[in-house]
Amino acid sequence: MRLSARVVAIGLALAAAAVPAAVRLAAQGQAPILLRDPASPFVAFNVWIHSGSASDPSGKEGLASLTAGLLATGATTQDSYERIIEKQYPLATGYGVSVDKEMTNLTGRVHRDNLEAFYVLFKSALLSPAFAEADFTRLKAQRLNQLERGRRYARDEELSKQLLFWRAYAGTPYQHPEEGYVDSLRSITLDDVRAFYRTHYRRGNVTAALGGGYPDGFAERVRQDVAALPEGSAPVIAAPVPPPVSGVKVLLVDKETDASAISLGFPIALRRGDPDFVPLMIANSYLGEHRNPVGRLYQTIREARGMNYGNYSYIEAFPAGYATQQPRVNVARRSQLFEIWIRPVSLTAPGNLHDRTLFAIRAARWELKALVDRGLSPAATEASKQFLRDYVGTWATTLGRRLGYAVDDAFYGMPAPGFLASLRADIDRVTPQQVNAAIRKHLQADHLHLVVVTADAARFKERLIRGDASPITYTGDRDPQVLDEDKVIQMFPLGVKEADVTILPIDRVFQ
Repeated sequence: MRLSARVVAIGLALAAAAVPAAVRLAAQGQAPILLRDPASPFVAFNVWIHSGSASDPSGKEGLASLTAGLLATGATTQDSYERIIEKQYPLATGYGVSVDKEMTNLTGRVHRDNLEAFYVLFKSALLSPAFAEADFTRLKAQRLNQLERGRRYARDEELSKQLLFWRAYAGTPYQHPEEGYVDSLRSITLDDVRAFYRTHYRRGNVTAALGGGYPDGFAERVRQDVAALPEGSAPVIAAPVPPPVSGVKVLLVDKETDASAISLGFPIALRRGDPDFVPLMIANSYLGEHRNPVGRLYQTIREARGMNYGNYSYIEAFPAGYATQQPRVNVARRSQLFEIWIRPVSLTAPGNLHDRTLFAIRAARWELKALVDRGLSPAATEASKQFLRDYVGTWATTLGRRLGYAVDDAFYGMPAPGFLASLRADIDRVTPQQVNAAIRKHLQADHLHLVVVTADAARFKERLIRGDASPITYTGDRDPQVLDEDKVIQMFPLGVKEADVTILPIDRVFQ
């Protein structure tokens, strides 16, 4: 994939605009993060509450998400939710929330001609939610339906990714999904929601961000309005320390399905701002750039063998990757996983039931091991750098995304001009030696978590433990080199011990 120089130039110029004027709305009432663009016909808002699902009390997992959901889809003390929808409709706008481990973000965008009418609604959602019983009952019922049915039965590939984090962060505040568990959500009361709001929606726990063509004096007005929140900060959550993984720890989810969804990975001690971050970003792009055909995983599993839709790798959290091409914003975390996502692999192809599942797992680990053992050549490093130089220019082409990156810069403490604005120059400076040093330091192929959602999990467990060969067959001809590689990949050591395999019925997942 190559992008035109014009698209790249536009994207980088937009990214360069993402320079935070301030990084925190503190108790004293500092100015918000500002990305003013007088030429823009839009105004964007991003209010970051410095608390997410990691702040959920034990037994009340999902409380941060439910609280935020009521801000976005509930009444205020001024209007019922139905009336809010009616008022938003002629403005052609709305607002929403996202909740991650350590971030809750209330966001919205409106044409500047409708700014006043929209801001009245947006401000009220943040400062004066009604937390009406009817809204609480409705939203909680919707969430329970999603957790009991949608999460378990609608999208196995996302479920496998969530379960990977659940296993990797066992015993830490990052472990549970943002929406919580079925039983924990059932236990949440409206009083719990009100108490969480009082504790976490405080002046010292909020950063306001504003972008676009807002009028003179409007930023100060936003600052004063947000300063109306109660003084103080929320309790600080310690950075999670994921338990070390030794060997291959396997979770098999037993489900009637015709395809296996696979995720594997391990914790890494790396985040934005680390000297190794951009070098490892270059290596990861070579291995499995999200939703792009340039990666080795994609080429090996999809292109050469036609086994599934896509195969990607990550050094930062990328939830709901099925829904977007671009990296997520406002999922900043103090701890990250290296993750490989293998999109569902058919169980109905010729051969034994799990041959293709086993082969895909082996192929991914084979490529990862090759990267760790051999590193990247200078030519491969330069090709990956060139791709990223072009590609990053598409990551901030909307006002909302630029504002989201500015908020993430504040989370990570990134100096001006910010992560995206400096990324292309940072990529240019990286050498092959730095890339390979980062690979050796942060990546490995022997100690990891593996999650597979598949049919007949008991039989699959037996094959994993035995280390059975997993030959695959094709309906058409294949390059002789691919067939030679198949003979190696189908025997790649799995290294799975019986004591390290857990089987979980689908109806008990995240109960």
